[in-house]
Amino acid sequence: MGLFSGKRKPVNRPEYDREREKPVLRCSICNGEMVAGFRDRTTGHFREYAVIRGREELEEFRLGCGVSEVPKEY
Repeated sequence: MGLFSGKRKPVNRPEYDREREKPVLRCSICNGEMVAGFRDRTTGHFREYAVIRGREELEEFRLGCGVSEVPKEY
């Protein structure tokens, strides 16, 4: 396989503390970029996980976290 073969590696199942963190999407109003990550419930700190480039990657993140919907933050 070449460097630019077009095949993507599968996204790993995200590891996070379900008691302390919640999965969220940080979305840019300007360019529509979405970054999946985890927001600490007590401190509000955002920990980036991956850039979401399409519906498939969003679905993989959502299923990996085991949630029905991921809230968006602008």
